[in-house]
Amino acid sequence: MVAIITTIQVILSILLIVCILLQHRTSGLSSTFGGSGAVFVQRRGAERVIYLATGWLATGLLLLSILQWYVS
Repeated sequence: MVAIITTIQVILSILLIVCILLQHRTSGLSSTFGGSGAVFVQRRGAERVIYLATGWLATGLLLLSILQWYVS
């Protein structure tokens, strides 16, 4: 059982890394050096799907970690 959970955790971790790397950065460091950092960006289309997938993958990874803690 623990091996199955660990395998799923590895897969979710890789998918989470990919989702985080695919997210679009709008302001970057420009707000740090005096740029306009108060810009509201609404996510649409694929960007919204990636954003929501990141949250769901992170939640799934957290729940699997708690489950593995109780099983082992």
